[in-house]
Parts: sequence; structure tokens; C-alpha cells
Amino acid sequence: MYARAISAVISGIDVLAVRVEADVSDGLPCFVMVGSASAQVKEAPDRVRTAFKNIGVRLPPQRVTVNFAPADIKKEGAGFDLPVAAAVLAALGTIPARILKEVMILGELGLNGEIYPACGILPCVLKARDMGLKYCLIPKQNLREARLVPNIYCLGAENLSQMLTLIQKLGTDTEVKELSQWQENEEPPVITDTEPCFDFADIHGQEKSKRAACIAAAGFHNLLMIGPPGTGKTMLARRMPGILPALTFEESLDLTRIYSIAGLLRQDQPLVRERPFRAPHHTSTPQALAGGGKIPKPGEVTLAHLGVLFLDEMPEFSRHSLEILRQPLEDRIIEISRVSGTFTFPARFMLVAAMNPCPCGYYPDLNRCRCSAGAIQHYMGKISRPLLDRIDLCTEVSGISFHALEDNTGGMDSAQMRMQVEKTRIIQSERYNGQKIRFNSELSGKQTDRYCVMTDEARRLLKAAFDRLDFSPRSYHRILKVARTITDLDQEDTISSSQMAEALSFRAFEK
Repeated sequence: MYARAISAVISGIDVLAVRVEADVSDGLPCFVMVGSASAQVKEAPDRVRTAFKNIGVRLPPQRVTVNFAPADIKKEGAGFDLPVAAAVLAALGTIPARILKEVMILGELGLNGEIYPACGILPCVLKARDMGLKYCLIPKQNLREARLVPNIYCLGAENLSQMLTLIQKLGTDTEVKELSQWQENEEPPVITDTEPCFDFADIHGQEKSKRAACIAAAGFHNLLMIGPPGTGKTMLARRMPGILPALTFEESLDLTRIYSIAGLLRQDQPLVRERPFRAPHHTSTPQALAGGGKIPKPGEVTLAHLGVLFLDEMPEFSRHSLEILRQPLEDRIIEISRVSGTFTFPARFMLVAAMNPCPCGYYPDLNRCRCSAGAIQHYMGKISRPLLDRIDLCTEVSGISFHALEDNTGGMDSAQMRMQVEKTRIIQSERYNGQKIRFNSELSGKQTDRYCVMTDEARRLLKAAFDRLDFSPRSYHRILKVARTITDLDQEDTISSSQMAEALSFRAFEK
């Protein structure tokens, strides 16, 4: 007898539907699996057969053939155990085969019949809804995550026996809402603001660096901080997410989908509610930053999507790792090519980096710095010019005086800075309404000419700086974008000479 169940496989960050076909027929007793199954998937017969035995279901001494279609897609992971079990049971006539046409099934089986949680449940449920399916049958531990998706019934099972009961009830007049424990038209959860764990008020002095952080957050610009050790570069970076606007529900769902695929969701908090802050160590490999594996999983640049990617001691990262950042900084996506295909991951992050001005960290204080000119040049040369051109703001974080450390009045706190950032974001949202961009940092060359209108004095100042410092065209456009953000912070329309001068002051690496 033939039966079919529906499941899904994650390919990069996309979800592809998979038909799990089972046929039980006369022949030598065996359990055969075909259809580009990986080694993990090919272990499913042993888990399924043993789980059947331990819940009292006996497989007849017949030939069982399971096919995964389409066959040209590689099937990875242990999440196919449950759909294989369901398809075989339907082929045996234990459960109604017609019900499986309306259900997507996902989950891993234990030898005792227990169902274990799986990664990537949220995007799979979204795929099931888009396919027009009525139900999703998933591990009970993943139920809170799946319930984030409206307009589809999600059923959670703890073991194989519960799965059998649920599927059999779906074939009767049992109230589905009681089974799913969830209303179909449930409202999406409200994303509430959370108090930032770190406050800019804790940082004494460094008002120019705070201003650079505020500008970067307002326009989603990349930021580089250069200064000796112990001056507060890491403290400034860790406070950046606290001044970014709260996530919308759509952004939160997008992040949750990424973290679900990566297996980083917390069961007690299935919805990502805060902007990510990722700080990989400088020994991280290029694959850890970009994403890797035969079927690539999200790397750090994708896990930092809609948030902050912080690179501390930037020159200590390998040259190859840093150069990987060039495409996502420009295109806001990262493409990874493998033999099995090309995978595209979102990478709309804000790069915040910190570095010392020399190997010892104390240049240009010649009383403390003992580095040679060649050593300093070699250290700074670890970061290529094309990568520096993609960084919008660069600020010097200098030492702090004793008086500034004792001053408890402080400057702006995170709440004040966030208020300024949100006002500026509203201005950008209204300006770019109906377009694909949302922030000043995303302006193309033609859009920069259109929206970055300067006064004559500002144009003369920019021309003088361009002639003196020999800016590249990319640097020229990024200076204009920063000046546009500064003008928005000042709630003005035209870029003035003072705003252009401030934008030019944040090019410390050009000096």
C-alpha cells in the first residue's frame, strides 16, 4: 500500500517542501530509503523500527520503501524521522492516509518513541502556511515557537503515541482548536521596549565618540574607533544596541527565523525581541563569519542581521576574514557558493570595530610608544583600503583626564540618544517612503545626488577636502551620507558647512 506525508528541508535560509512517500509491498523484509538522503537521514529506519517496537507497533515482514521527493535536493538532519514514521503507518493502514495531505510533519524520534525538538521549525511552519496546508505536527517543545505564525493550526506531540492519537483525531469531528490549543486568528505578540543593559551615561568623557555613535545609529552607518587600550572603545560598542529603535514584529519574526535555523532560540523566549549584538573573537575563521558547511548555516554576519557586529581588535582578525565583509557591507547580503548551489543570507548589520593605533596601542604618545614607523605602518596596513572605504565614520577615542573620570554629571544617556535616533529614523522613513531603502547609509550614488543637497559653502568645503586628501568616489559618497544624517539629527533640510565639517571630522583614518 502507498501513502505520502509532507515535510520540509532547510536549504541555507530557504525552506523547500519534501514529499515523504512510503510503500509497503510483498518481498524480502527490508527497509529501503532513496531520494538523496544524507547519512543522518539513512539512520532513520533503525530509529523508526525500534520506536515502533517500543510503542507496540509491529512492522510486517514485508519490503518497506521510502522515497524523498524531489530527489535532486539533498536531505539533511534527523527531522525526517517523524514524517517517515507517519508515512509508513499510513501505508500500513494504521492512520488515515488522506489526512496526511493537509499536514506538515517535522521531528526527530528517540528509540523509546519520544519526539525530540528540531531546529528551523518557524520557517517550516511559514512554508506550510504559504503552501495552503491546514496543520503542522511538530515536537511539543517547539510549539511556542510555531505559534508565532498566524492562520495555521500547530499540534505538538511528546511521543509517537501522541502523534498517532492526534492524526487519528484529525480524521474525526474532534474540535481542532482544542487539539492545537490556539486560536487561528490570534494576534501577533506585541514587541515592547526593553531597558538597555548598558547605558552611555556610564561612560565619562568621550563626548565626540558618543556623538559618532549617535550618528551611526541614526543612519545605520558603520563605525570604526581608534584609540589606546582602556579608553572605552568596547564600552561604547556594547551600548550601541541600546540606542537603536525597537524591532517591529516583522523584523523580530525575520530574526527569529534566522536564529531558529541556527538552533540558537531559547525555548522560554521563542521570539527574538532585541536587536542582536554579535562580538566574534579575532581567532574566528572566515567560515564562522560568513557561514559554512556543505549546506551552509548562518554565520556571524547573518546572526548580526538588523543589529550590531562588533569586531574588537580589528587588525588581529585574519586578512581573509576581514575581506569577506566587503560584499555584505555593500550589498546587505552574503552569497555562499557550494557544489550543491548558491545560498543567499541576509546581512543588514551595522559594523562597529575597534582598534589600537599601533601594536602597543599608545601611538602618537612617543613617551610611551616604542613601535617603529615600519611596525605602525604594517599594523595599520592589515586593514585594506577597500574595507576602510566602506566604513562611514571613524573617530579617535583618546585618553580621559582625571577630572573627567571624577565628574559624575556625565553627558547624554542612552535614553536621550535613543530619542534623537528615533526622531531621525522617522525623518528617513518619511523621505524614503515607497522605496527599497530605509536609512541614509543605503543611498545609491544617484540617490545621494538627489537627497544630499548642500549649500555652496558646504560644497566648497567638501571640494577642498577632496583635493587635499584624495578621497575615492566611495569615500565621497559616504561622507555625503553621514552629512545627510547629521543634518537630519539637526532637523534641517540642506547640508550646511558646519554639518559637512563635522562629517569630514569623522575620517580619522584619512589623516
